[in-house]
Amino acid sequence: MKILFAGGGTGGHFYPLMAVAEAIRERCKERKIIPPTLYYMAPSKYNARALFDNELEFIQVPAGKIRRYFSILNVTDLFKTATGCVMAISKMYSIFPDVVFAKGGFASFPALFAARILKIPVIIHESDSKPGMVSSWAGKFAKKIAVSYPDAAHYFTKHGDRVALTGNPIRREIVIPLTNGAHEFLNLEEKTPVILILGGSQGSQNINDCIIEGLPELLNRYQIIHQTGKNNLEEIVSTSKVILKDHPYGYRYHPFDYLNELALRMSAGVADIIVSRAGSTIFEIAAWGIPSIIIPLPNSVSHDQTANAFAYAESGAASAIEENNLSSHILIEEIDRIYNSPKIKETMKIQAKAFARTDSANVIADAILNMALQHER
Repeated sequence: MKILFAGGGTGGHFYPLMAVAEAIRERCKERKIIPPTLYYMAPSKYNARALFDNELEFIQVPAGKIRRYFSILNVTDLFKTATGCVMAISKMYSIFPDVVFAKGGFASFPALFAARILKIPVIIHESDSKPGMVSSWAGKFAKKIAVSYPDAAHYFTKHGDRVALTGNPIRREIVIPLTNGAHEFLNLEEKTPVILILGGSQGSQNINDCIIEGLPELLNRYQIIHQTGKNNLEEIVSTSKVILKDHPYGYRYHPFDYLNELALRMSAGVADIIVSRAGSTIFEIAAWGIPSIIIPLPNSVSHDQTANAFAYAESGAASAIEENNLSSHILIEEIDRIYNSPKIKETMKIQAKAFARTDSANVIADAILNMALQHER
């Protein structure tokens, strides 16, 4: 049995694929099935260690990206995608997997194109409340369509019998927050509330600027764990040192370029409120059951994050602030409003847990295995 994964390009696509790969291994043990050979087809490895740990063989094919603004790269990337499609057909034919599981996005297009040409069964998963172009196209021939948001199902109404609301797969190792030793590990005070800032793996310049501007006031009442993004840490640290030079609580600010799995679980274990972008991190926040403020990327940059943010906020699990309305004053007011209302905090916690689907990876893994077993015969 052979299963090929396609997607990547961002952590929001890559890590759910790894969660499903991990679940497939576990479900094979439980169902006493011989483990399949797993492949990952994408332009780059994204995280070579995660591929190694989950025993996926990497198959490199190029893929171009269609940008939502004028760029000469849109032209050159068409040739890159065409080359990727030809390579994908050749490489996929040589291994001929029983199922292709794809996350959508530009990185998965060559693999999906090859699967359609070779008539290999396809299962897709859409992370966002508004499907992207690749998912919308692949939905026409995919055998099964998994969606994370109820709203996304409306875009696949013609394929209703093939659509299932599964939520977003989350890596098993980060589902459960850690509290024991978290204060010591992160150098936090015991009784001061904690605000966790997650701007995505690359960080967010606008969120970073907003936090830095509001630090002098925020640190009077809160401790801040701030994931800045790898390219932003040096500037953030130097700026914050100047701003907080004479601040009595400057030590309450804790910037990190990136939070690894252990640091992220410990941060989640102590966080009272999370401020985040509206990518797949929403599902991790929901699984943790933590009140949150979601700040989506603007539509000019991402077609899906605004819809994601408001879909999550409408569930009662969070509040949403559009980036064009974002300021340090507004953000601080919203943090205070949530933290100072036990009723709001409790409602958000309950609704977040209700929104989360922590069995998503297992549900999708079973569907992939069942289809692979049928095709293998």
